[in-house]
Amino acid sequence: MTSFSKKLALAAAVVAAPFALANTAAAEGEKYILVSHAPDSDSWWNTIKNGIALAGDQMGVDVEYRNPPTGDLADMARIIEQAAASAPNGIITTLSDYDVLSGPIRAAVDSGVDVIIMNSGTPDQAREVGALMYVGQPEYDAGYAAGLRAKGDGVGSFLCVNHYISSPSSTERCQGFADGLGIDLGDQMIDSGQDPAEIKNRVLAYLNSNPDTDAVLTLGPTSADPTLLALDENGMAGDIYFGTFDLGEEIVKGIKAGVINWGIDQQPFLQAYLPVVVLTNYHRFGVLPGNNINSGPGFVTADGLEKVEAFAGEYR
Repeated sequence: MTSFSKKLALAAAVVAAPFALANTAAAEGEKYILVSHAPDSDSWWNTIKNGIALAGDQMGVDVEYRNPPTGDLADMARIIEQAAASAPNGIITTLSDYDVLSGPIRAAVDSGVDVIIMNSGTPDQAREVGALMYVGQPEYDAGYAAGLRAKGDGVGSFLCVNHYISSPSSTERCQGFADGLGIDLGDQMIDSGQDPAEIKNRVLAYLNSNPDTDAVLTLGPTSADPTLLALDENGMAGDIYFGTFDLGEEIVKGIKAGVINWGIDQQPFLQAYLPVVVLTNYHRFGVLPGNNINSGPGFVTADGLEKVEAFAGEYR
């Protein structure tokens, strides 16, 4: 065999090796379960589902998404317990309420299941429950950064439309925003619920009672989409400062139209995709990143919307 032929054969072997390993792992039934706190009605989590599905295909492992249909956290705790009892290779889970979920997560770790915390919770909390690492956006820090940005734009008061008030991480977003502005949160946060019609009505009622409100902050498509309808109805669309967490089709349209000033992109695709890749490589090769991974925050504005618009609700 010539020197060139030897090099070509070696290169082919190196390229083929990961695929051989992936196929072997898949044949052995390597499985990872992602448990979220999201109700079935929250379309934002479609990106999470796409993230784990793509990672599963690329790594050659089985992946499964589980969640409490109504977003009930006690139900989520039971789902984590059931997932651990099925003895998967790893669990990826949100930590939206430390008091409710830390016990089941610790029990999973104690049973020998490797866990990565994603999306909600904090790096410190992930360490306390024995997780390998945290992949996500520190919610208070993201809210604080948004508040500083809004303060620089002249905002002095706001309405925070909290559609998931039972999750402490949602309240952290509103509190961080208030602290970034340098004002008290007070009664500027409302419990909007998750019904679109009710959200719209509560936003309209608040702004009718507080017509001098400078800004609106929503926490994702569930609250942003009905708020867009409310502002269109009361004539404030494009006049009131509007920031939101997360992205979605209607949010991207709002940014493009100049109705929404910015969206905070925590890159949920990475929150789902990276844990599957990390866990798989950890189990196969014993390698693990030395630090937690912050997937956000990043501010999406009308500038540079092309790729975001193309993949909103799918991978962005």
